[in-house]
Amino acid sequence: MAFSPSIASVGLQKSLLLSFFMAAFAGPFLDSFDYNWGQSNSQILNNGDLLTLSLNKECGSGFVSKNQYVYAKIDMNIKLVAGNSAGTVTAYYLSSQGQYHDEIDFEFLGNLSGDPYILHTNVFCHGQGNREQQFYLWFDPTADFHTYTILWNTQAIFFYVDGIPIREFKNLESSSIPFPSYQPMKLYSSIWDADNWATRGGLVKIDWTQAPFTASYTNFNDNNACVSYYDTMTSCNTPNSNLNNNGWLWQTLDYSDQGKLKWVQDNYVIYNYCTDSKRFPQGFPPECYVNNKY
Repeated sequence: MAFSPSIASVGLQKSLLLSFFMAAFAGPFLDSFDYNWGQSNSQILNNGDLLTLSLNKECGSGFVSKNQYVYAKIDMNIKLVAGNSAGTVTAYYLSSQGQYHDEIDFEFLGNLSGDPYILHTNVFCHGQGNREQQFYLWFDPTADFHTYTILWNTQAIFFYVDGIPIREFKNLESSSIPFPSYQPMKLYSSIWDADNWATRGGLVKIDWTQAPFTASYTNFNDNNACVSYYDTMTSCNTPNSNLNNNGWLWQTLDYSDQGKLKWVQDNYVIYNYCTDSKRFPQGFPPECYVNNKY
């Protein structure tokens, strides 16, 4: 898949979402999240165990975690918009703030009925993104809930789908390659109108007669996370923390997971910035020579 410059607009549009008014959730989500956009387009169902975000012609919706993290393993079960979701994007990502922000993205690009979703991933380091990989999934993400995991630790950033690693971005700071390592990030999710680029480069627009478009969430888990309290203090380096319980902080891929990663990379990747020679005629970014191993 050829790179589309319009992908670069994602960061700007999402940054606009961060400035919206925040209001608290009800139910079990109360301790973990706030609304940051379109509260009227969200619902809490099943006694507080299920959250939905919807998009209509007037507005989308989104939420943000109360906690901020410096390294974390975050799990969320998500069921995506069914039917004709062309032009919509459901975003699920960690992000810090400011001009030189860090960000770790899952974005689900809607499509026409019967055509597969595209899973778009990206990593921003110190304000610089443009590290996209895109995938087809090996299942229908609208038929049921599936678990999407961001594991950000001292060794790498790992993207998982149902426990299967699909992407690894290694920590190469020792080689002067930027890596998110000190800016606290919050977890965000939103559904929004991106029909200027999301489906076939913007050729397919949202069919508003199909609205509302709804994504559903459950089983959020941040039990393995370093919650940031101050600029230099997290729940992992307080006097009472037990680093023996934080093996995920140094986790790497074992032989079995390396095989699973290779399977995904060989069979389901549809775009990889590290192989786009037209985009980088003068040579690939330096991390590609390590991160593109699988």
